[in-house]
Parts: sequence; C-alpha cells; structure tokens
Amino acid sequence: MKRTLLALALAACCCAACPAFAAPSVPADSQPLSVAVTRPQIKLISDVVFEQVPTRGYENRAMKMDLLVPQVQEPMPAIVFVTGGGFINANKDSYIQERLRLAEEGYVTASIEYRVAPTATFPEPLQDVKAAVRYLRAHAEQFRIDPDRIGIFGGSAGGYLAAMAGTTSGTRRFDAGDHLDQSSAVQAVVDLYGVSDLTSIGADYAPEVQALHRTSGATEALWLKGSPVFDGRAGGVQDYPEEAEAANPLHYISETTPPFLLMHGDRDTVVSPSQTEILHQALRAKGVDSTRYVVQGAAHGGVYWVQPEILEIIVDFFNAHLKDAR
Repeated sequence: MKRTLLALALAACCCAACPAFAAPSVPADSQPLSVAVTRPQIKLISDVVFEQVPTRGYENRAMKMDLLVPQVQEPMPAIVFVTGGGFINANKDSYIQERLRLAEEGYVTASIEYRVAPTATFPEPLQDVKAAVRYLRAHAEQFRIDPDRIGIFGGSAGGYLAAMAGTTSGTRRFDAGDHLDQSSAVQAVVDLYGVSDLTSIGADYAPEVQALHRTSGATEALWLKGSPVFDGRAGGVQDYPEEAEAANPLHYISETTPPFLLMHGDRDTVVSPSQTEILHQALRAKGVDSTRYVVQGAAHGGVYWVQPEILEIIVDFFNAHLKDAR
C-alpha cells in the first residue's frame, strides 16, 4: 500500500513537471505578470578560509573571503575584491553594492581579508591577495570559475594592492603559502583612488598635511616598517627609500602587466589624485592598456562610487577584458 502511494505521488510530480502540464488560469480578480529572466540568482558563501598565516599574537590565523556566486552552470570569470582601510583595517563586508552588481553581471566575486599594519608589514598583505587568487584557481571547479579569467578590483589601500597584484603578475616574487602550483596572475585591474608611491600620498595637499605623511605614525610608514615599539623600526616612510620603491607598483610594470582602469575623485582629501595619475602615465609609457577617469565632485569613497555611471564603466571594463576578449 505504501509503495502504491509513493508511486502515485511520484507520478503526480512528474506530470506537474512535464511540458504538457497546464498552468491554472488567472482568476478574474488577479492580473497576469510575465517576467523575463535577465539576471542570475546569487548565492552568498561566507567566511571561506583561503589561507592560514602567522601574525602577531597568532601562530595560525585563518584568512577568509566572502563569495557571491551566480547560480549558472557554465564556468564564469571571477573578480577578487580588495577592500580599503588605510593600511590598518580590512573589512571584507565593504562595497556590497559594487560586488553585487558584478555578481549579477555573471562574475564570481570574492571579497577578501588581508593582514594589516602595524602587526603586519609589506609584502605580507600582498602575499595574502595573491594567495586568494591562487585559492580560487585551485577551487575553480567547486565554484564554477574559469581559471583563465580572473580580475582584481580595489579601492584606496585595496586599489593599491590590486595595482600591486596586477603589475607583479609576471613574477612569483610575492607568492607564498598554499597552492603554489597555481598562478597568482590576474587578467584585468580596477584601481579606485588607490595609492601608488608611498612617499607622496599627500603630494597634492597643504604643506602641513604633507608633513604628517612624513611622520613615523603615518599609516604608510607603519605599513612599510611596522611599529618600533613591537619589533618594527623608527622613522617615516621617507627614511626607507629602497623599501618604498620595492612597494611601488610602478617598479614592476612589464609586458605581462594586464589592462588597468583607474578612477579618482577630484575632491579626494585622503589620497592625492596624482597617485593614480602617475601610475596611469607609467603604464601607458610601457605600452600597457590603461584608462583613467577623474570623477568630478567625488571624495575618497562615498556615494558617488555606487552610482550607475561608475558601476557601468567598471562592468564594461571587466566585460571587455574577461568576457568579450574570448
């Protein structure tokens, strides 16, 4: 009897799913609504551990990423998002509107943590970024990623790390940790109001602001040499010209550097707009495809950066280099 009931239930389900199934008519007091499917459903996968690394106070700290995965079957390009935070914090919850827009466009979008100053110093944060790229390639089948199409996108300090990841795509110098059989190269870079030269972050501002950037307490100095109280070194970033040059994306531009999109607000009072300009000019001088926009009225972050005009430029750039190029 139980088997007969199960068979009838399965038959009913099959009939409901078959093409001949007739949908019920719309009652007179309701309105029919025809919906075109134009965007995928997005699945959030939180706190995926992509590496475990030592940092001050921790022998083995788990570094995590949040994934937005479009629910489609074919392999998709991926975008690694690197948040800003003034070199001293890295909250992967940031930029949700930008990340969701990219996911709806058909990109697996991974927002990552990275180690920050003063407990970590360069190049450890860049090593974290590259570890995230390698992790996605190593798990490409699991998350339906096309490993040959990975871009990177960041703002402020994250824009700087995105630029560093892009210009060092031709070298394994900063690869450390797991999945070293995978490449950390990226195929397209978006850098929003990012730093380039650590010695001139305040170059466009008043002398008193520039003086603050030369102090040992400036976050770019902590990023480069740590805190002298806890095994770091004293002095400002200007006291370490060789280290500052080694942490400058301009230093690594080569024929393997991927295309760049740079954007900066003309009302930015945190990172000098000239920071993305010098990178843009250096990229073009080496024959790298680089486009730069100056966003009128935009500050360092804020509401301008989630407007449709900005997001469409970013989406079009990634589409051109990660989709249309194929």
